[in-house]
Amino acid sequence: MYYPEELVEEVRERNDIVDVVGSYVKLQKRGANHMGLCPFHNEKSPSFSVSGSKQMYHCFGCGVGGNVFTFLMEYENYTFVEALRVLAERAGVKLPELEYSEEAKRAADLKTRVLELYKEAGKYYFYQLRSKQGEEALAYLRNRGLSEETITKFGLGYSTKYSDDLYQYMKKAGYEDTLLRQSGLFTMEESKGAYDKFWNRVMFPIMDGNNKVIAFGGRVMGDGVPKYLNSPETIIFDKSRNLFGLNFARTSRKNYFLICEGYMDVIALHQAGFQNAVASLGTAFTPQQARLMSRYTKEVYLTYDSDGAGVAAAIRAIPILKEAGLSAKVIDMKPYKDPDEFIKALGAEEYQKRIDQALNSFFFEISVLERDYDLEDPEQKTKFFNEMAKKLLVFTEEIERNNYIEALSRKYNVSYENLRKLVNRYGAQMTVVNVAKETREREKEQNAKKSRPEEGMQKSQKILLTWLIDDSKAFDRIHGIITADDFTEELYREVANMVFEQYESEHKVTPAKIINRFESKEMQNEVASLFSTSIQLEMTEAERRKLFADTVIRVKRASLDIAYKRAIEDNDIMALQNVMKEQYGLEKLHSSLNHG
Repeated sequence: MYYPEELVEEVRERNDIVDVVGSYVKLQKRGANHMGLCPFHNEKSPSFSVSGSKQMYHCFGCGVGGNVFTFLMEYENYTFVEALRVLAERAGVKLPELEYSEEAKRAADLKTRVLELYKEAGKYYFYQLRSKQGEEALAYLRNRGLSEETITKFGLGYSTKYSDDLYQYMKKAGYEDTLLRQSGLFTMEESKGAYDKFWNRVMFPIMDGNNKVIAFGGRVMGDGVPKYLNSPETIIFDKSRNLFGLNFARTSRKNYFLICEGYMDVIALHQAGFQNAVASLGTAFTPQQARLMSRYTKEVYLTYDSDGAGVAAAIRAIPILKEAGLSAKVIDMKPYKDPDEFIKALGAEEYQKRIDQALNSFFFEISVLERDYDLEDPEQKTKFFNEMAKKLLVFTEEIERNNYIEALSRKYNVSYENLRKLVNRYGAQMTVVNVAKETREREKEQNAKKSRPEEGMQKSQKILLTWLIDDSKAFDRIHGIITADDFTEELYREVANMVFEQYESEHKVTPAKIINRFESKEMQNEVASLFSTSIQLEMTEAERRKLFADTVIRVKRASLDIAYKRAIEDNDIMALQNVMKEQYGLEKLHSSLNHG
């Protein structure tokens, strides 16, 4: 860690997590906590909980959790130090300027070092494009109509024909093989040694929203395969949660985004003045990408390729965009294949006209559906109307649904009343089907719960840890009964030690402070879950005492069972007698806890 723990803790304490998370996620007060839709996975019902008293968040749906630092690191793809600096500035805390030695840089966390390596690789590729070796690649980009300004803006580069050029460069720069292997930029094999993932390719740096290089795309020069190659997923890159061009689009003055399929489409649009263009990264459009866009806009225009594959991709993307709360329209680029071709042929002004004429996403879906039917044939036409009626059920608001029925009845010259009746008939059928389906799924879930072995002990230990941080009086009630060693799971025991130590020294427990002591995202998520186990709130005082007593006894009994087995294995008679003595006293102990 670059800064003293006391300073880090001051920054955390002066940034209320409810305020910070609330500036990104819409939160509503629910009891002691605030709830909202999780920004890290797709959900319809809020399961993302933010606790002001614990200064932590936890999603009961996907399991993510942490404190104010980890939220910013996850949401903004910051390193810890970047999150610390942003929060320090927000709270008016002045951080000291530190000089870092080479040794300190090497000791920095892995994510920071990989980001540093990618920045260096981006510089290297950029330089190679302008070297003698990069003449062919530079000519290729110019022939594609790209200006020097555009090439520089996107940091385009070139990986040479030599398969270990970048590797040798990084070794000379002092990077060790352990880091290079984890970066995803190199392949290391015992038989072949180390070689570059990218060679003889025009290189497209992929940047996150904060202009940091997190990956690369490479377009092969010549007839090699694959034509386009993307970086693998790494500690800094998840292709399902990033968009090419987002770093520029997020600052665009336009109130909508243009979604393309490829790098060159985005670059061509930007060069033509459309700074709000982005593209998914060699993968189908994802819910995470839709939620990422929803941070910056509420409207998107799909400008995918006009061929069959592009149309299919648009059809798949539309419901994903709607689920993220985004309205969508589809741009028709025919007779041209993609935005790059269109711009070259007709220019920016004509492309703007296509944007203005873009089709509402539902009407686009209907137009695609229409292609499957011959509307001159009465039988085919009837089938088309039936399928159209089913699609209209997507609108749950009656007024909106009726407006679409009216528009489609005019377009296809069908009676409004007949089409509305057809929609209602399918709606009634769907209701019956959905009720039956929900009943079957509920029964299936209940049966699965019955057949699944209870993980009772882990749950009891989680409940006890949650109870301890919620109510400091619980420490007095378990004094002399439960210690950190009674927690049988290794992580639970480690966390319990921190909880007991913090209470001893400060007479209170701050979960966010404990979460800060774990570096990996996975560990922080798991620790947050230990402090977020649901305890039924609607209980009488007697019921709460009984639940507390039951939980303590279950945890203690499991601990004594393990100690009993260990004593037998070690043939330790004295230890065995002590364990048995404690086991005999459990019932009496339960009674005193229940009535104490």
